[in-house]
Amino acid sequence: MIEQDWRRRFRTPEVGGVRWSALRPDRLAVLSSEGGSIGAWAWDLSSGRRRRISGSSIVDLWFTQVLATPDGQGVAWWDDALGDEHGRWMVAPFSGGRAAPLLPGIPDGWYSGVSLVPGVVAAGFSTDDAEYVVYVTRGGGPPRVVYRSDRAAGVGAEDPPGVGGLSADGELLCIRHAEAGDIVHPAIRVLNLAEGVEVGDVNDAGRPVLPSAWSPVPGDERLVVIRELGERSRPWIWDLSSGALEEIALDLPGDIARVWWYPDGGRLLLHHEHEARPSLHRLDLASRRTEQVVGPGGTIEDAGVRPDGTVWYRHEDGSTPPRWLAEDGTGVLALPDAATPPGHGWEPLWFDGGGGEKVQGWLLRPPGHGPHPTVLWAHGGPEWHVSDRWDPAHQAYADHGFAVLAVNYRGSTGYGATFRESLHGNLGFAESEDLLAGLDHAVERGIVDSERVFFEGWSHGGFLATLNAGLHPERWRGVIAGIPVGDLVAAHYESAPALQAWDRVVHGGDPMEVPGVYRERNPMTYVDRVRAPVLIIAGERDSRCPLGQTMVYAHALRSRGQSVEVHLYPQGHHSPHVEERVRQVELILDFMQRCLSGGDLSRGARATTG
Repeated sequence: MIEQDWRRRFRTPEVGGVRWSALRPDRLAVLSSEGGSIGAWAWDLSSGRRRRISGSSIVDLWFTQVLATPDGQGVAWWDDALGDEHGRWMVAPFSGGRAAPLLPGIPDGWYSGVSLVPGVVAAGFSTDDAEYVVYVTRGGGPPRVVYRSDRAAGVGAEDPPGVGGLSADGELLCIRHAEAGDIVHPAIRVLNLAEGVEVGDVNDAGRPVLPSAWSPVPGDERLVVIRELGERSRPWIWDLSSGALEEIALDLPGDIARVWWYPDGGRLLLHHEHEARPSLHRLDLASRRTEQVVGPGGTIEDAGVRPDGTVWYRHEDGSTPPRWLAEDGTGVLALPDAATPPGHGWEPLWFDGGGGEKVQGWLLRPPGHGPHPTVLWAHGGPEWHVSDRWDPAHQAYADHGFAVLAVNYRGSTGYGATFRESLHGNLGFAESEDLLAGLDHAVERGIVDSERVFFEGWSHGGFLATLNAGLHPERWRGVIAGIPVGDLVAAHYESAPALQAWDRVVHGGDPMEVPGVYRERNPMTYVDRVRAPVLIIAGERDSRCPLGQTMVYAHALRSRGQSVEVHLYPQGHHSPHVEERVRQVELILDFMQRCLSGGDLSRGARATTG
């Protein structure tokens, strides 16, 4: 039964990001894992018909790489056929027909924002030459360049796609740029597209400024802007018609990072998050009063206000898979055969971190009494955070008797600006100190068996896995490094332009400018100290954590006689295929069991391929 349950959690299809047209709200653009891989679907609410329109290059259900066209006649999605994130926006007729480029005639690039309103499309790209270019097409005409820079830039908000770019009437375009800052601390500029002139600019000098949402009323030139002048992200309203920029005073303790307008332009829906517990609130702009729409708990990864004024949101927690709900809690979108075995619940715990501040972690306990064999899990990003969310892999570990400890180390979002940016200049070490502090805390409480601890991380967490394999070799029974950085210097030069720009911010320069910093934080520097067996899982076309530098690290371990196993799959940063993800967990469970039992680990002499 255990074996069936954990696989069923993966194989039960999920609905991820959802977008609709204001003119045809019955027509949805949806991300779904139905059919065994993540793709873009057209979903007709009036008839119940669903139609897959994309291939299987989309890798995350909750990164909304799908949009409905403003007239409801089409569905657009980001298409990177190789899975390396280098691609283009495609659009297909909602009711069926051939797909075509959304912006024909322009070269492929890396995604950097998109916006669609009636008659106008704007999209940003970073190029192979490390340029950032913004294109606009009006009335179906050919795309034209309206902005170009060698500094990071893009259309509206990068995540989620489709918001904060074009005003409702298509006359104004907001771009984010790093002309006077950097990719982590962008400014924003609004252009008048018809006149080709700048309307205004907001630059907070070392603090991030991000566009969130234009008023949905045509001709209304109000843009909600997210600023971080203090420790917390707060919404401001920028009225481009008058130039006024006004903070919205709120009696809420956490961050407001995302905002949606109600159709009348008089109210806002706020996504509030405090201590990794999200909630939704409605703000009346006239009275400035707020009321809670959805209480705190679980994870709300996506939401929106329908044209009739009702709120839809995607909710999940450790024991319940993601569901799309209306604000009254009723389900609004469901796939057939979506009965999922329940999971084990997460519990928060707080401890003193390595930097002296309080740090939050999340604990998933298996049945029975501790101390348990444990997976210390390092999240990716690093500008992200763990919350009470559904994860079939972690549920599989608990099913097999492992506890999971996930730590929101320094660098995580949601705990203030200082906490998030405290790893700048201290990348790798700050996170590691907090992870070990959380582990020690759980050992002292009798939850974790210190002799049976595995370190697992993916993406930035994979970098922390390879780094800690050598920094603290005595702590681990085994190390699982998913899509990792193994050679920090090689990774910089092999990765996409936006990742190189991020490196320069957090390290203070590139490897030629600050070689000592890169050497100190490079997992290759400590490869001679690794003692625990290492399992590496990597994508062959990953542009974030490229395969070449990963294999440099793997070969360095192998040449030193260290046990290392490598599993490769043919896509990029994560696989979109359900069975490949099942296979990866099978490999991890088998690896951990062999590490605990003293089983054969010599098969690391060969790699496996998905």
